[in-house]
Amino acid sequence: MLSLPSRIVLAVAAGGVAVAVLVHLAMMFLHVAPSNTLTKAHGAAVDDYVYPEYEQNWKLFAPNPLQQNISVQVRAEIRPGDGGSARTTGWTDLTARDGRAIHHNLFPSHTEQNELRRAWESFVGSHDAQNRPSGVRGELSERYLRRIAMGRLGQEWTARGGTVARVEFRSVATPVGPPPWSTEKSEIKPVYRVLPWWPVTVDDLPEGASNQ
Repeated sequence: MLSLPSRIVLAVAAGGVAVAVLVHLAMMFLHVAPSNTLTKAHGAAVDDYVYPEYEQNWKLFAPNPLQQNISVQVRAEIRPGDGGSARTTGWTDLTARDGRAIHHNLFPSHTEQNELRRAWESFVGSHDAQNRPSGVRGELSERYLRRIAMGRLGQEWTARGGTVARVEFRSVATPVGPPPWSTEKSEIKPVYRVLPWWPVTVDDLPEGASNQ
């Protein structure tokens, strides 16, 4: 039988978990609910909590589901520590890396399945055709992409020395072709969307990591 202090600790922990779950459910409810007094007064706080990790969408059930394969790629500009010329890395296909991690994995992690995809969807939904952000949400989505890139590739990029000065993202959208038995004609030419170079700051680094 548990001692009194142990029972108190367990009760406090259970209470904390319950409060966290209730807060999360309340935030998600306010996010998907029609506009009301609470969302009008605290909409910014709800958006800060939801985006980009918990954003909800219904594309699976839309009249026109997505019919493209979209790959998100990134490269970096590395500035050497001796003051020499900067070098640019090749493009790394982050989507392909996630795909390889999921392939044949019976229990892929949420991060491997959704982190990059949701981050890119958040970026596209908060920027115009010229890649200009629309408000705070757009700026947050840019920062989120930079943090993903540095978290996954920062050490790999700087293994030969130097620091990451800038990163550049692009997407490659390839239409899904019709099945062999279909008479439908479809252009299978990939479409590129190249973003501007973004400077990397200390805020873009994983906690406890250094940019070198």
